[in-house]
Amino acid sequence: MHADELPAWTRHDAELGDVTLHYLRGRRRRGPPVMLVHGWPEFSGTWRKNLPALAEHYDVVAPDLRGFGRSSKPDRVGAPQAYAEDLVALADHLGQRPEGARWTRPFTLVAHDVGAFVAQLLARVHPRRVHGLFFFNCPYDGIGGRWVQRGQFREIWYQTFHQMDWAAELVGTSRETCRLYLSHFLRHWSRDPRAFDDDIEVWVDNFMQPGALQGGFNWYRSIAEERRRSIAGEAPAPEAIHAPTYVLWGRHDPVLRSDWTEGLEDYFSDLTIELAEGAGHFVHYEQPSLANARMLAFLARVHAGVPAGP
Repeated sequence: MHADELPAWTRHDAELGDVTLHYLRGRRRRGPPVMLVHGWPEFSGTWRKNLPALAEHYDVVAPDLRGFGRSSKPDRVGAPQAYAEDLVALADHLGQRPEGARWTRPFTLVAHDVGAFVAQLLARVHPRRVHGLFFFNCPYDGIGGRWVQRGQFREIWYQTFHQMDWAAELVGTSRETCRLYLSHFLRHWSRDPRAFDDDIEVWVDNFMQPGALQGGFNWYRSIAEERRRSIAGEAPAPEAIHAPTYVLWGRHDPVLRSDWTEGLEDYFSDLTIELAEGAGHFVHYEQPSLANARMLAFLARVHAGVPAGP
């Protein structure tokens, strides 16, 4: 079942000034607000195995980040914070409608990979908007020089490649070249390389949309200076995020290594870490039953005592 086929889920576009964000929405009436934020190479459809379970209890929104999926693809590469501000603007947009009044209150972010970095930016600049954070395989400033140690550079070459002017044109030469490129990451980063076999054509459809490859690659341009500083050990001193945070990290992720959880405690003051023994990079997709159970337990805890809203 793909995102377009999800029962009781609807597609929407939110015009937010200079960008339009496309998002999926499924909701239980009066359910607390939860936003799902994807990584790369992903889009809102990456949550297809998680959306139904969460929507039984919560008002769940899964946007395509700017440049990704069906969201608009600005020509100008924005600062990393722009991605976070888009999500705040989306919450404000939802809160303007009677059925979305709860979005004016703090909401919980569930995020993976790039999305987890964006969620951290949001939580630091807008701490009062964040009720809780649930991360899968979470990049953070404290990884530092570990990005390039122990031969790890051979796993992150794509982050430099994506900044090349010709990268998107090369990958998007044909549907086959796009499939080969995406398949490399979806197979190599998953514990079971067959995990995405049923959905690979959906991924190719998504990234073959006009501007979608470049739009996704633009994230790596926007974060280039921060990445350089982090690797060089020049990242700012840790600024702890105080929202309750749960990290479920795939044990067998070759690109975001599970031993990089060491140091997370310097960045989150209320932190729980669990390793998913049977998963790689895409825990929510590779082990959806485990992911859904942990998300629901965390959401129940952080939302305990939250009064019902409109």
